Amino acid sequence: MATTENTAGGGSFDDSPTRARVAEAILRGGPSTAATLAEELDLTPAAIRRHLDHLVADGVLEPREQRVNGPRGRGRPAKVFALTDAGRHQFTHAYDALAVEALAFLRDAVGDDAVRSFAAERLEPLRQRLAERLAGVEPADRPAALAEALSAEGFAAGTSSTATGAQICQHHCPVAHVAEQFPHLCEAEAEMFAQVLGTHVQRLATIAHGDGVCTTHLPLSTEPVDPEKVTS
Repeated sequence: MATTENTAGGGSFDDSPTRARVAEAILRGGPSTAATLAEELDLTPAAIRRHLDHLVADGVLEPREQRVNGPRGRGRPAKVFALTDAGRHQFTHAYDALAVEALAFLRDAVGDDAVRSFAAERLEPLRQRLAERLAGVEPADRPAALAEALSAEGFAAGTSSTATGAQICQHHCPVAHVAEQFPHLCEAEAEMFAQVLGTHVQRLATIAHGDGVCTTHLPLSTEPVDPEKVTS
């Protein structure tokens, strides 16, 4: 049975254990509907709506239109709630510090190559998922398909055309604070893009380096990838 709560009054994210649970559920499971969250956390629809309203007002969550694969049914898609950068930062700050310490230890104990290997291995599951999404897609359509796949993974990506190819812009980076000190993570991501696209890519900007978005240039050429030519 769904539980009810006394949620009168304001309160911030840090003052509400239940709202923290709501945000943590979205952190684990990604953008979620109110109905899904209510069922997962055993809350009434009214209670979950109050918590979601507070979290949106506090800048921790933002409502988005739910992505629908295939034909849409009647009516508007259910609204989903996703963590904002500010909301995610409340969870990741301590983990970022720990990750930096761990990578610094790995670099000092084994060397930069070990950090590069870790960065590539960390992205391997994502590379496989992206490769599956792009399988059979024509070369000219791959940038848009990659951006859509990245958005589904939470990177808020989009594409734009240029005279020499296309650009992918990612408006969210979950490891930006760590990559600021260990650009190996950005380099590994660029190499992964080259692998799934089957073409050379070039990083033009990164959030980790202080830019507003991560921008990757995708030339028109579809020649086989030479890992030595992948730059970031």
